[in-house]
Amino acid sequence: MSRSTADVLHTLAREHLPHEIAERWTGLLRPGLRLAKATDADLVAGRLGGLPELPEPEEWPVWEGRGPLSFVASVDCAALPSDALDIALPTEGTLNFFYFDGQLDDGCAVVAPDEPDSWAGARVSYVPAGVPVARRAAPEGIRPYPEVSLTSRVETTAPHPRHPVVQREFAPMSADHPVGGDGFEDALWDHSEGTEHRIGGHAHPVQGEVETEVARGALGSPSWDDPRIEEEALGWVLLAQFDSDDDADMMWGDCGVLYWLIRPQDLAERRFDRAMFTWQCG
Repeated sequence: MSRSTADVLHTLAREHLPHEIAERWTGLLRPGLRLAKATDADLVAGRLGGLPELPEPEEWPVWEGRGPLSFVASVDCAALPSDALDIALPTEGTLNFFYFDGQLDDGCAVVAPDEPDSWAGARVSYVPAGVPVARRAAPEGIRPYPEVSLTSRVETTAPHPRHPVVQREFAPMSADHPVGGDGFEDALWDHSEGTEHRIGGHAHPVQGEVETEVARGALGSPSWDDPRIEEEALGWVLLAQFDSDDDADMMWGDCGVLYWLIRPQDLAERRFDRAMFTWQCG
């Protein structure tokens, strides 16, 4: 029988960190939902690619002046074990994720949290349960990604060593702190190898903590050493991340990942229009 992600992370902490620090670090672990390719025996909880099912009045998302976005994924909230999460994810309805992926301009336009004019290049739409929907054809010039059914499972997720919650827990955190040591960081990276589609929990960044990127953008892109950024970053949680995926023919830059984050209050109020996007690649 395979070990749970919680067991693995607790073991890694005990092996690489002093006891007192390991206890405090494991207190920062959070539940998340891993989305993986579904087999015939699995409950389907979402899908990558294909075509979205949208309410009749809802327009296909467009970035004004650039063109229509590509459909990345949908999640059936009723099929997720959302009661295992520590965020107020809807228990029914559908979340649809769209992104301007460069099909129309050979990747010239970049969607980034520090460029407000680009924010229209990534969207989340929520369709409540019971609302009539129809599968929508892709706009001209947009090639839909191959459809891949996804199932979900609960897993325990770890914060990036420079995540704001880690910085707060161990403040003041010196450059040689054990949590940021190469041995522990490498062990965490090895543990999380593989395709990482996720709902909730801690984000798995490719380059650095995504919460800080989003927080800086939300504050109007002040200097990176602005003390407000760390405080603002504590107010954002991961809604979803979608990795590059061979089965869906999705490649975000050089094996990159798309991230959508949201403030807990906006999530509780179903204000998905206030979610913010960032992406990272190797």
